[in-house]
Amino acid sequence: MDNLDRWNKADFTRSSQIEKQAAQIRANQSRYEAVSAKTGVPWDVIAVIHYRESSCSFAGVLHNGERIIGTGRKTTLVPKGRGPFATWEDAAFDALMNCAPYAGKNTDWSLGSMLDLLEGYNGLGYRKRGLPSPYLWAGTDQYTSGKYVADGKFDPNFVDQQLGAAALLIALRGKGNTQPAQKPPVEATQPAAPKPASASTASSVAKVAVPTAVVAAGGLYAYWHEITHWLWSVF
Repeated sequence: MDNLDRWNKADFTRSSQIEKQAAQIRANQSRYEAVSAKTGVPWDVIAVIHYRESSCSFAGVLHNGERIIGTGRKTTLVPKGRGPFATWEDAAFDALMNCAPYAGKNTDWSLGSMLDLLEGYNGLGYRKRGLPSPYLWAGTDQYTSGKYVADGKFDPNFVDQQLGAAALLIALRGKGNTQPAQKPPVEATQPAAPKPASASTASSVAKVAVPTAVVAAGGLYAYWHEITHWLWSVF
């Protein structure tokens, strides 16, 4: 069974946990969208990688979750030697554009291709064993147990407690939607209608015509006296 088939058949086994994490991701959607705009990677794909690699901590790099943002240090885990990074966004750009599986260079974001790319982000060891990857499917009925607990060390009885990237994408997009969810539009606010002028205000405005006539007759001092008197009467 391929990943697209699993997507269509998957049901949540940890619904409340999935919805809670999806809400946290949505709260930071603008940060993911900023990186998406520079890399072409859908914002929700960036978000679920961020969750899997560093539990959505913005102190951890998108490459592998090492908390080196703003420390002046480079990564020591695969991929080694990346950085240093001043911001999470800088690190995310590097991870997506310059490191395998080069998500920023992908041009096919159909569901099947996207899921396969996400699986490759964690490695294809599960596929070689004929197993669903917990990186994608933990938290759904497509996964029960089995995890690489260290490089090259597979434990068939270990249950991944993190949620899978596909489980979160289903929560964020809906199973039938092939595109990332968009933020709801900001509701336009109608400007307040102007208040009708009161009789006293209309009378005060009418006084403006008086100094105009005075100016036409050349009485500058009279004009200044009249306009000052008008301002005091208004305010």
